[in-house]
Formats: sequence, structure tokens, C-alpha cells
Amino acid sequence: QVQLVESGGGLVQAGGSLRLSCAASGRTFTNSAMGWFRQAPGKERALVAGISWRGSSTYYLDSVKGRFTISRDNAKNTVYLQMNSLTPEDTAVYYCAARGGMQWATSPSEWSYWGQGTQVTVSS
Repeated sequence: QVQLVESGGGLVQAGGSLRLSCAASGRTFTNSAMGWFRQAPGKERALVAGISWRGSSTYYLDSVKGRFTISRDNAKNTVYLQMNSLTPEDTAVYYCAARGGMQWATSPSEWSYWGQGTQVTVSS
């Protein structure tokens, strides 16, 4: 069982930066791949970034490559999403997710645990 709590969302101007944090509790964090999804109104939830259980490999949605960085600190049971050069198209609710196993998955249905979500709004 893993419980996830996100923080760090908010309102930022285009070109600005935010860092999201996801604090996890439970015994299996270090054995879980972690991911950040986002969902905008009227759109499907999509994997923005994923990281393997040891942090050795990562995945990024094409539209955020070079701007977002996912990282994890297993000693602190925390995963981060650093978001730079934000645009209004990045506006969404961002969700932290965890799944058992070494690797991420792009389908939301393959993730077992979810945080409550944090709103990110980028103004033009």
C-alpha cells in the first residue's frame, strides 16, 4: 500500500517554473515506479513523466522534453517534477502515481496508487 500527497502547484506566468513534490508513505515506495500525469478539462489523463524504481531511467511526454525533469529521493520517499519554461498548454491538474514493478506505464489503468492532484495554472 502506498499513499501519495502532492504539493507545489499554483499559478505562474508563462515562461516561469514550478516544482511539484509527491510525498509517499508505505513500505513499497522503493519498489515502485513513479509517474506524474496531468489532466486538463475535456482531455484524457496523460503520463507526463515517469521514473523507474531506482531512478535509472525516465520517460517524458514529447511536449515536455527539455523543459520538465522528474527525479526521486528514495531516502525521503519523495518524487519531484521540475517544470521550466511553462506555457498555458501546461495548465492542468497534475497527479502523482505509483505502480509496483521497475518500470513506468503510459496507460493510467496500469497504475495502482494516485494522489489527490494539484492544480497548475499558467497564465499568458
